[in-house]
Amino acid sequence: MAASIWKFGKLVLPKTRGSPRLFKSLESSSVLPQHDQHRNLSIHEYMGYDLLEEAGVPIPRAEVATTAQRAYEIAKSLGSGDVVVKAQVLAGGRGKGAFTSGLKGGVKLAFSPEEVKDLASQMIGNKLVTKQTGEGGRICNSVLVCERMYVRREYYFAITMERAFNGPVLVGSSQGGVNIEDVAAENPEAIIKEPIDIEAGIQRSQAEKMAKLMGFPDRAVEQAAETFMNLYNNIFIKYDATMLEINPLVEDSEGQVLCMDSKINFDDNALFRQKKIHDLRDWSQEDEREVSAAEYNLNYIGLDGDIGCLVNGAGLAMSTMDIIKLHGGTPANFLDVGGGATADQVKQAFKLITSDSKVQAIMVNIFGGIMQCDIIAQGIIAAANELNLKVPIVVRLQGTMVDEAKAIIAHSDLRILACDDLDEAAKMVVRLSTIVGLAKDAHVDVNFQLPL
Repeated sequence: MAASIWKFGKLVLPKTRGSPRLFKSLESSSVLPQHDQHRNLSIHEYMGYDLLEEAGVPIPRAEVATTAQRAYEIAKSLGSGDVVVKAQVLAGGRGKGAFTSGLKGGVKLAFSPEEVKDLASQMIGNKLVTKQTGEGGRICNSVLVCERMYVRREYYFAITMERAFNGPVLVGSSQGGVNIEDVAAENPEAIIKEPIDIEAGIQRSQAEKMAKLMGFPDRAVEQAAETFMNLYNNIFIKYDATMLEINPLVEDSEGQVLCMDSKINFDDNALFRQKKIHDLRDWSQEDEREVSAAEYNLNYIGLDGDIGCLVNGAGLAMSTMDIIKLHGGTPANFLDVGGGATADQVKQAFKLITSDSKVQAIMVNIFGGIMQCDIIAQGIIAAANELNLKVPIVVRLQGTMVDEAKAIIAHSDLRILACDDLDEAAKMVVRLSTIVGLAKDAHVDVNFQLPL
C-alpha cells in the first residue's frame, strides 16, 4: 500500500512551525509514521473494501482469511488462476517488508490455491517488519485474497482535509501504483488538486473535471466521476474520514474503473457518533502502552531511545525531545500529560515510561500555566514510592505553584535531581542515561534507587 502523501505535512502549503532538526528526527523515526492515535483511526484494507462496496464503488473480488486453509478455499472459489495475497497489517511499505517467518514481502502474487495456502501460512501469525513498523514489526492476523486484475492504466486518487483550502480537497494524479511522495518531489505538476466547498459538497462538474485532468479517456470519465462522488459522499463525509486514499485507481482491460487498494483514516474526535467505525478498530495493531495511555487521556507515542520524557504541552514536549537530541541523547517516548493532569495521571505516565525496558533516565519538564507544578510533584512522589523507581529522574519545574512543588519534593526525602535551566537539565539527563548504559554494557549493576 502506498504511503500517504500527507505524512509530516508534505504537500501542505502552510509551513509547520517548530524545530527543523526535531521534525527531521521524527520523520526518520521508525515508529511515528504509523501513529496518529489521537487524530486518526486506521482500518484494515479488507474493512476498507467492505466500505467501498457498500458505497457503490467497484472493487475486485476479494475475501479475507484468518487461516491458511481458508485462504486456499477462497483462492479456489475465485477460480481466476492468478491471485494476490496481501498481509493485513496497519503499516505502509508492506510490499517491501519481511516476515519473521523469513518470507520476503507482504504482498505476493500466487498462481495456484496451493501456493496461496503456503504463502498465507508464512504470513498469518507472524510479524511483518516494514519501514513504518520498527524492528518489532506488526502481527499479521489475516490475509486478503484478491483476484489479479489486468489493467490498462493506473491512477492515484485521494480526499483529505487540508488547511491550505480550509476544508476537503480532491487530490489526483495520472501516475498511480507508485509512491505518490516520489511523484510529488520529482514532478509536482503531476499532482492535481480540486477543493470542495464543505457546505455545497462535491459537484458532478468538479468530479468530471478531476477525471479529465487525471487523464481518464472519454469512455471512462463518467464512471470515474461517479466513483469520486461516491467516495466523497458515502465514505469521506458519511463516516467523518480525515483521509481516503486509493492507490492505485485503475481502468481494467474491459474499461471498468476499479479501486484496487484503499487507505482510510477516521477522525477519533467523531467516534462518539461513528460506532460502526469504532468497532472496526484492531487493538492488536496498536502499541499496548498507547492504548493504556488513551484510557487516562495521556498523549503517548513510543520511540526507540532510552530517555523517558514527561512533559505538559505538545510544543514543549517536542522542544524537550529536540534539546535531548541536540546533546546526544535519544528520547524513548513522546508523552504529553496535557494542561489539567491529576496526580494519578502523572503516576500513570510514569508507569507507561518505566514499562519500557530501554528507559535509562527520565526527564520531567513542566511549565505550569493551567497545570499546577505541585500536582506534578505529588504525582512524581507517588510514582517513585509505588513503582520503586531505580532510574535517575531529572525534574525541571517552572510556573504556577513552582515554589510549593519544590518544597513538596524537598520534604519528601526523595533525592530527585532538580534543575531550573532547560539546557542544563537536558545535558544532565543525557549524561545520566549514558552512565546507566555504560554500566549495563559492562554488566555492572548501577541503580539510582530513590531516595539516593
